[in-house]
Amino acid sequence: MKKKLISEFLGTYFLIFAGTAAVVIDQMTKSLTHVGVALTFGFVVMALIFTFGHLSGAHFNPAVTLGFLIHGDIEKREALFYIVVQILAGIIASATVLSLFGNVASLGATLPRGSGLQSFIMEFILTFFLMLVIFGSAVHGKAVKEFAGIAIGATVGLEAMFAGPICGASMNPARSIGPSLVSGHTDYLWIYILAPILGACCAAVIYKLLHES
Repeated sequence: MKKKLISEFLGTYFLIFAGTAAVVIDQMTKSLTHVGVALTFGFVVMALIFTFGHLSGAHFNPAVTLGFLIHGDIEKREALFYIVVQILAGIIASATVLSLFGNVASLGATLPRGSGLQSFIMEFILTFFLMLVIFGSAVHGKAVKEFAGIAIGATVGLEAMFAGPICGASMNPARSIGPSLVSGHTDYLWIYILAPILGACCAAVIYKLLHES
């Protein structure tokens, strides 16, 4: 258990540190562009899955952990510890970004560009399909699991690329909780907690119906 929790902490920390720091640095230097930020998220997810996947399953995301819980891949107690560690890592990662750069770009907090409902629906859809990709590439018995990191990282990068300018493309409550709490922008945080959780849980139910009925 200890190795799993350390892996989840380190993976979640670096995912949120690298991704949100990319947002902050782009705001400061105008050098990365939105595409660069999206690729940063995708590449870091890919690298971390290859690094920690064999140790903890490389969740790095409370919504993903809950999806695996519904699917029966993790026990309740372990899932709870995973989620606590993920959220803590996100907060510490955002505190690190704050100490390095100041409160620039709300520390990469996810905020709706349009209405809250629009972002809620988009976050639900994005997380739903991300969770299906995770199940299909990393869990299914016929999956070529050696390529799971590429499939999942590419999905994160793609979704961040097209949806990021509208809803922030969080797909991860820990990724949103850290920057929101540390920067003080919590008005829309509920969207980025509830919508990804519902999306991942619905994907787990649908995946069961598709592959295990």
